[in-house]
Amino acid sequence: MQANSSIKILITGGAGFIGSALCDNFIDKGYSVVCLDNLATGHKKNIEHHLQNPLFTFIEGDIRNIADCQKAVTGAHYVLHEAALGSVPRSLTDPVTTNDVNVSGFLNMLVASRDAGVRRFVYAASSSTYGDSEALPKVEDKIGKPLSPYAITKYVNELYAEIFSKTYGIETIGLRYFNVFGRRQDPNGAYAAVIPKFVSQLINHESPLVNGDGNFSRDFTYIDNVVHMNELALFTNNPEAVNTVYNTAYGDRTTLNDLLGYLKKYLSAYDPAIANIAITHGPNRKGDIPHSLASVNKAKQLLGYAPQFSMEQGLKEATGWYWDNLKTTPSTY
Repeated sequence: MQANSSIKILITGGAGFIGSALCDNFIDKGYSVVCLDNLATGHKKNIEHHLQNPLFTFIEGDIRNIADCQKAVTGAHYVLHEAALGSVPRSLTDPVTTNDVNVSGFLNMLVASRDAGVRRFVYAASSSTYGDSEALPKVEDKIGKPLSPYAITKYVNELYAEIFSKTYGIETIGLRYFNVFGRRQDPNGAYAAVIPKFVSQLINHESPLVNGDGNFSRDFTYIDNVVHMNELALFTNNPEAVNTVYNTAYGDRTTLNDLLGYLKKYLSAYDPAIANIAITHGPNRKGDIPHSLASVNKAKQLLGYAPQFSMEQGLKEATGWYWDNLKTTPSTY
């Protein structure tokens, strides 16, 4: 049996929120990990605790540069491709850069992985692929038309992965992430995800701005469930489980109003004044779908997926982390 340290895993976007959690997981389990990141949206502080570890290699590079991809994938047995430009609003503002990173960069990584003889390529897909489909829960083989440039890029990723599996024989698995949240998710910037942004505002006694009436709902998914899914996808021996896509979620939905209720409850344990902060409502945001809920039956059946954290359990963990980190270093996180 191969020792874990002899197995090399490349994690693109490894200095980001999800990528750094994956680095932690596989380093802790003794695998050799290479992190490729251009630090555009990731942060070196997310991986600095690994920099002196002989099992860890950091490469500052860009997936839009094929030479960087080829360097990073050299000797890798597996690839976890997390590098991307997220955010629907960002893609509406700058569709060209979103396409360059998410489509051209993705193709570069597929080509480099194929040429390097990578065993399996697991990549971050997106629930945005469901587009204008109103069916709930979302089931993998039933999608609608994309509602944003970002959604188009993530669907194109799935098409490229399928073609590379059929044409070149590289095993691929796409994980359609549903509103992932947790430690290290950056609350700063114009395109910050809603949970860390709300948490930051509440800690600073600011009124969170909700797009719409707050009754839109999402399948909020804690980071540890996502790490678990990546590991299952990476190492499954089930031949029926590869060359396909999976919803990566908890399998329940929460409205934004309920989300804020939970956040105020958990944060007011640290600061009672937070319980009385008012919520501000604004117009709905372009490109947003009203409701999102994943079926995780396919992942349960083919990968043996069993989510460990409910939204509430994950939120309690996350708010504790944010309280410790945002209160001490609010300018950086």
